[in-house]
Amino acid sequence: MNSLPTSAAETTHWVLTIVCNDKPGIVHALSGAIVEAGGNITESQQFSSLDTDNFFMRLQVESQATREEFEAALAPVVARYEMRWELDIVGRPLRTLVLVSKAAHCLNDLLFRERAGHLPVHVPLVLSNHDDLRGLAEFYGVPFERMPVTNPGEKAAFEARIREEVEQHDIELVVLARYMQILSPELCEFLEGRAINIHHSFLPGFKGANPYRQAHARGVKIIGATAHFVTSDLDEGPIIEQNIVRVDHTKSPQELMAIGQDEESRTLTQAVRWFAENRVLLDGHRTIIFR
Repeated sequence: MNSLPTSAAETTHWVLTIVCNDKPGIVHALSGAIVEAGGNITESQQFSSLDTDNFFMRLQVESQATREEFEAALAPVVARYEMRWELDIVGRPLRTLVLVSKAAHCLNDLLFRERAGHLPVHVPLVLSNHDDLRGLAEFYGVPFERMPVTNPGEKAAFEARIREEVEQHDIELVVLARYMQILSPELCEFLEGRAINIHHSFLPGFKGANPYRQAHARGVKIIGATAHFVTSDLDEGPIIEQNIVRVDHTKSPQELMAIGQDEESRTLTQAVRWFAENRVLLDGHRTIIFR
């Protein structure tokens, strides 16, 4: 369970997100409930989707109300508008499991920013199908565990270990930081809405090994990266963040790879940050991002 205040004497900075069918009066009703809880709104963002007729809102609120008092004030509004909602503390580190294979760039960026206090996550474990990144995880003081995935039985054991870690440590986010194995549909369903993957944006072109060498041979002019939610449709989950950089014929395959890895690290870390800050809401197969 989250560590949340129980004393009304303590001022807390809350973050509230809500999703419901778009109807008149939602903002007015929420504002009234927040006033009832003694709250002061410090940040407010909202969006009405014409495609799905859904309303999305993210609020940051300072209040001396306890969680129980805040929930009691919100309850009539939540019931009236049939809201899906979450209430959390601004900046609380999100319990995050990281999956890796051999590539170090994304893991290094995540762990560096966690240590520096620039990314609101807590990583209790790095789980990998190779041993290559053990030293990197240990450098940051993060436990590292390796389980091979070379046959169906080992893959099933690896995925069972993911489930075990998620359930035992109340993991809120799983990050595939260049983990080069396809998750089973069953695990994708289990992690729905709380697993983020990263890949280069050449897809669906240049699949398989050495995509940057393939891109060099074709003379690509743009390199990018895409961070998205994991679904059973490979690399087709709702997109959270994308970045690109222009390149030209002077770049070698090695230089293209270095540029691409920088974009992958930057894009994945941004997606994780937005998710950890409760800024990512789902609207069907697309995302609403409150930056």
